[in-house]
Amino acid sequence: MILSELLKAIEPIKVVGSTDVDVHAIQFDSRKVEKGDLFVAQAGTAVDGHTFIPSCVERGANVIILDNSQYLNEVQPGVTYVLVKNSEEALGLLAHQWYGCPSEKLTLVGVTGTNGKTTIATLLYEMVRALGHKAGLISTVVYYVDGKAFPSTHTTPDALALNALLSQMVEAGCDYAFMEVSSHSIAQERIAGLQFAGAMFTNLTRDHIDYHKTFDNYRDTKKRLFDNLKKTAFAVTNADDKNGLVMTQNTRAKVFTYSVQSMADHRGKILEEGFDGMLLSIDNQEVFVPLVGRFNVSNLLCIYSTALCLGFDKMEVLRILSALKPVNGRFETIHSPKGWTAIIDYAHTPDAVENVISTINEILNSQKPTANGQKPKLITIVGCGGNRDKGKRPMMAQIAKRGSGQLILTSDNPRDEEPRDILNDMIAGLTEDELRSTLVIEDRAAAIQTACTLAQNGDVILVAGKGHEDYQIIKGVKHHFDDHEQVRKYI
Repeated sequence: MILSELLKAIEPIKVVGSTDVDVHAIQFDSRKVEKGDLFVAQAGTAVDGHTFIPSCVERGANVIILDNSQYLNEVQPGVTYVLVKNSEEALGLLAHQWYGCPSEKLTLVGVTGTNGKTTIATLLYEMVRALGHKAGLISTVVYYVDGKAFPSTHTTPDALALNALLSQMVEAGCDYAFMEVSSHSIAQERIAGLQFAGAMFTNLTRDHIDYHKTFDNYRDTKKRLFDNLKKTAFAVTNADDKNGLVMTQNTRAKVFTYSVQSMADHRGKILEEGFDGMLLSIDNQEVFVPLVGRFNVSNLLCIYSTALCLGFDKMEVLRILSALKPVNGRFETIHSPKGWTAIIDYAHTPDAVENVISTINEILNSQKPTANGQKPKLITIVGCGGNRDKGKRPMMAQIAKRGSGQLILTSDNPRDEEPRDILNDMIAGLTEDELRSTLVIEDRAAAIQTACTLAQNGDVILVAGKGHEDYQIIKGVKHHFDDHEQVRKYI
């Protein structure tokens, strides 16, 4: 693409050199730069990409996008330098232009919030396909272009990969695209330039404070998705979350609310519940769904509300809701021949752990005692990831201890931290009495084996934190590890 055509997507502050040059590819990783490429220099959180400008020029880059004017002091002949206000935003806008503005050729819908994003995006993708339309999915678990799966690298990929995926969806004839929109992707402008037909908000609880520094920053970052919606778009928000209406207070989009507790455009409640599903009332219509938990009622209401915003028939939507299956690693049940049940769940925040535990306890409390007269108990296995928000670690332990008959603290993804240091941070949230009745087993496989050994008829084992992940990262090395496989091994 000719540079002058590409620059129509942004508003340069200053251009040094010719815009009548051919750009072969856009790169933001200096190691990938080849002759004729455009390099976008970004300040970054760990390394400043501007320092790689000379090496990129040596590798043959003929266009440099930058937002630090001091690097214009040493321009090279034959290279065009484009100074912009924000390189991250420019990368998103340029990527969208490069791939032919794919979001404008799709009905693109984004979902943001702390919990529920994967379930909502995935089930909407499956619903639309069940209704006879081609669709794409960008989620934490997997990316889909129509029915073709691609490995997921991030909840929301970088701007180039994201627009490339959307472009593939257009080429495959997709009508719709559903994507999770992480707070990181909003803060880092990965979604710059994308035209959303609608956006959804699930909930907001403590997460990623290591990155955003404060909860208010985290909230305000999420809110930007709704602030930037066009007047023709729709916004679906959770009226039960205190931040639900905060998200939409400045949006130009048409707002729709859903709730399980208060007045809203769309309401739902649980009529009956078991480990294999729930009988719900959604807008006064009964429907059985093979998902469990009050949090999933909210998720399903969000899906239902969004489907109606997209113009689908209410009864068809409810019919398909009743046939949808849980997403990989989201409250997945595995039944043991010995009568106990294991639940694999991605819960890795205090709120998510509390939601899952309270859901399990509600169901356990509604069940009759076992044949030996004992009340079924919950055995919870939980850890915390390394190199992430340390403040939530004692909170996670407190919540898990409070709601469990037996708590086992173990390792999650320690990454570059010592597993024992992470466990000590969790232990700090427990009293001496609580710690005496808590098992601390650093090896996750051994923790799962112990839980399976302790479980009796009617008991439930919650294996929390990793869900769909099939690996552990220890000292920067990724090792295969799948909670599902471990549970089945000991069954």
